[in-house]
Amino acid sequence: MSKTAVSLTPAPVTAPRSVRRGLACLAFAGLAWGTTGAAVDLVHRSGDFGPMAVSFWRFLAGVLLLLAARGLRPTRTTPAAPRPVRRRVLLFTGTGIGLAVFQTAYFAAVQDTGLALGTIVTLGAAPVLTAAGGRLFLGERIGRAGVLAVAGALTGLAVLVLGDRAGAVHPAGVALALLSAAGYAVANLLGRWTGRHGAGEDPYTLTVGSFAVGAGVLLPFARSEGLLPHTTHPVQVVLLMLYVATVTTALAYPLYFAGAAAVRAATASVVMLVEPVAAAVLAVLLLGERLTASTAVGTTLMLASIGGLALAESRPSVRG
Repeated sequence: MSKTAVSLTPAPVTAPRSVRRGLACLAFAGLAWGTTGAAVDLVHRSGDFGPMAVSFWRFLAGVLLLLAARGLRPTRTTPAAPRPVRRRVLLFTGTGIGLAVFQTAYFAAVQDTGLALGTIVTLGAAPVLTAAGGRLFLGERIGRAGVLAVAGALTGLAVLVLGDRAGAVHPAGVALALLSAAGYAVANLLGRWTGRHGAGEDPYTLTVGSFAVGAGVLLPFARSEGLLPHTTHPVQVVLLMLYVATVTTALAYPLYFAGAAAVRAATASVVMLVEPVAAAVLAVLLLGERLTASTAVGTTLMLASIGGLALAESRPSVRG
């Protein structure tokens, strides 16, 4: 689960084949990320592996796998423009810390309040907090549709929490999910800001650098939590963690970047709605979670808010 904090400018889309390929890449990435929470929840159930340790190993394994795949990348023929060192350090450090908070708090939210709700609140609040932060700190305009989307997301969150008569929603888990969304928003806004000031990085370099920082930040916390799980199912835990590191990290991230570069940003936002939907389906079918009426209504409002933000983002492109 999780989209990294880089703001990509989509290339002009002219070839239908490129668009279809991009949509396929986005769909695969969304489905893969939708399974991350379920895999981690099964890890939690198999032993006492905490969220910080899980995040640390995911970051570290992701870095190693991406570095190993470096030789498969096309060779750059033109030298990169020099970038301010101080802003590059700020970008990698801030993004790494933001992603560490994003992933660790998400895994903790899943552990506390369940996969479906943890994923829906995180992914519903993240783009809304990003839009609000862009308006406050970067001067970005979101228009009436954006304002309605923010209001819809807040309403959906209120329905989820206040309509929880069955006790399925844990306030602490919701707070962790909101913290996760805030970590994502901070990293995303930092990526936008540095990109505007000539310190942006290509997605591969940013991902590897940020994951390395995240692993370093999480290491002492993961050690205190326990780097290795105490479990009676070690093979299951290892296989699940390998799946999280390879499929949902080293494979899904490059595919997401490739897809995001081939289609409009608004289209990418809508396609990625497959992620929370996949997580909710797995929560019900695989983990035995129950979705109440208030959960369904709140979920619909939050997902509709993401669609509203996507429409608001697409309007300037249409005019231009």
